[in-house]
Amino acid sequence: MAKDAVVSDDLAKKFATEKETPYTRWVKSEGLDIIGAHYVENLHTVDLKPWARREARGVYLNHEASRTSNDCYVCEIPAGGKLPPHRQLFEEMILILDGRGSTTVWNDAGKRITFEWKAGALFAIPLNAWHQHFNGSGKEPARYVAVTNGPSVINLYEEPDFIFNTKHDFNSRFAGEPDYFSNKGEQKGLLLETNFVADAVNLPLISAKERGAGGGHIRFNMAKGSNNSHISQFPIGTYKKAHAHGPGAHVIILTGEGYSLMWPEGEEPRRYEWQVGTMIVPPSGWLHQHFNTGTTPARYLAFKHEAVAVRNTQGVPKAWISKRLGGDQIDYADEKPLIRQIFSEALAKHGLKPRMDEAYTAELADLPPVTA
Repeated sequence: MAKDAVVSDDLAKKFATEKETPYTRWVKSEGLDIIGAHYVENLHTVDLKPWARREARGVYLNHEASRTSNDCYVCEIPAGGKLPPHRQLFEEMILILDGRGSTTVWNDAGKRITFEWKAGALFAIPLNAWHQHFNGSGKEPARYVAVTNGPSVINLYEEPDFIFNTKHDFNSRFAGEPDYFSNKGEQKGLLLETNFVADAVNLPLISAKERGAGGGHIRFNMAKGSNNSHISQFPIGTYKKAHAHGPGAHVIILTGEGYSLMWPEGEEPRRYEWQVGTMIVPPSGWLHQHFNTGTTPARYLAFKHEAVAVRNTQGVPKAWISKRLGGDQIDYADEKPLIRQIFSEALAKHGLKPRMDEAYTAELADLPPVTA
């Protein structure tokens, strides 16, 4: 992947009018800021502004390709409050950050479902379904983070009235099924088919040795959408393999503490410290790697659009495939010595030592040969 490719002001001015899009103009019309964010220290405390149309407070936290792919926003429902009924011709996945409450979803046919949620709940809004969020506390606000594919839809149609007020039920997505948001699902390999997870923090995971460090993993595709997500967890004193993928993966820390390294290929890694509530958004094509330096397992949720996952002819994301085979993942055996040095020094500050020997050894059994 090339570097940031910063050009002269003269060349940049020639493309200045193309930097704005129908999407960016729409966000401004909502009265909200767009924070270009590769790193947000804490979603629980990030500053919000009044959002008149939603009768709430919010902010958009977008990566560098958000003009054309997916976006991210944080919204806060006031104590004892509710958001107005709302529908949209784009997909949305939601993680509850703080508080408790409920959501009602219904279609034009009159089929209506209400489900309750609390901090840690994960769910998706069916395409173009009416929905309304309610804060269940009269004392404390409720806050959530959401990822949508709104930019591509708004840029395509450009007319907010059409996007937010079109009467049409997508019955293949949602037809008012009574158990649509029940806390259940069918496991198919790493994929859990469900539309609601009550507690993403404690959800059981499946072993995924391919990502290294003896970690667990589970994937979601909710409401039959193209936005998807996964949860990964890795043990104390361990770290994940470095890999790269397309833009728009929003990595939200659910448990633990540590840091991530991110870098364009050919440059030195840049370090980002994290805790519960931190969000890391790897730029398109940048290598990135997550390290657990705390005293508990570290778990994160990654929201993303399917376009992030560049796949091989077998349908496997290249971020899961060794660079030795033409993929975008660096094997432990091929990482720079600096990676292990930084990790050992970070652990030592907590009186800990790396627990990576088993992971290094286990990798050797399936390590592809080095190609010319």
